[in-house]
Amino acid sequence: MFKKFAVAVGAAAVLVGAAQAENITGAGATFPAPVYSAWAQTYRASSGNELNYQAIGSGGGIRQIKAKTVDFGASDKPLKPADLDEAGLMQFPTVIGGVVPVLNVPGVNPGRLRLTGSLLAEIYMGHITRWNDAQIAKINPQIKMPALPITVVHRSDGSGTSFIFTSYLSMKNADWAKSVGASDSVSWPVGLGGKGNDGVSAFVKQTKGSIGYVEYAYAKKNGTPYILVQNKAGAYPQPNGAAFAAAAASAPWGKTPGNYIMLLDQPGAKAWPISGATFILMYKNPSDPARSANVLKFFDWAYKNGDKTASSLDYVPLPASVKMTIRKQWASEITAGGKPVYVSK
Repeated sequence: MFKKFAVAVGAAAVLVGAAQAENITGAGATFPAPVYSAWAQTYRASSGNELNYQAIGSGGGIRQIKAKTVDFGASDKPLKPADLDEAGLMQFPTVIGGVVPVLNVPGVNPGRLRLTGSLLAEIYMGHITRWNDAQIAKINPQIKMPALPITVVHRSDGSGTSFIFTSYLSMKNADWAKSVGASDSVSWPVGLGGKGNDGVSAFVKQTKGSIGYVEYAYAKKNGTPYILVQNKAGAYPQPNGAAFAAAAASAPWGKTPGNYIMLLDQPGAKAWPISGATFILMYKNPSDPARSANVLKFFDWAYKNGDKTASSLDYVPLPASVKMTIRKQWASEITAGGKPVYVSK
């Protein structure tokens, strides 16, 4: 599965099958691309229907849905309610995952190095330039880090993964918040840019001394050593499905206008501090109701049948109660002629 996915995303697309009557198209975030690819393959096998999803980054997904060149957009950066209203869109979450810092330092294995959010920001601002810096050594007395220059790697495209990561850095470091800020595309103070999660992962894998950030499924797929990050409780949890679920446990699902929810630095000793949901964007009054109905049919199928696959890739499925809330939103918000384009059965 992962081998096929790597080839597809390397070409900036996850393509399953050829167009048929219920072919649907989407574009956007690379963060959820592994699970969308797996769902699409199973969906085609069970229904004969097709999904063509282009993993081009959240910024691209937002642009394409606004341009009406796809049936749905996908973004890890949730749009604010006012932005949704202005564009005539609604958004809903599909799964929850986590962003993890990754590194390439000889002798440092996955989960060995620890960093705080503030130190991550100092590295990404270029203030900490070597791996044996005293501030890193202070919280890692168990590791003798080499005097190796740090090469920063970041996203080159508009990215929801970057939005999650830079939002977290802004929360943890006042200088970062003031000088760089949080967005899907920022003016990076230092570093090299890679396109997509795969691009960042590839840069880190081939560059000794580098640090990057990717959705956890990419670190797991590529065997890239990851860094543990201190959470709000002062703990350093392992990044995995349980840690992402812990971050999501206290989220106000179904109670936030526009489903605008962030899962950063949540309370709890087991919570991964850089967690986030990923979202689908669709028109409330679509020009082609039948195609929108097919999109909702696919995600309804995924809600019913995709949890096991999502969990196997270290994403966290939405709670059943949240899925029911989202289904009600589909019926009330995505309509044609005053009637729902799709009703879950």
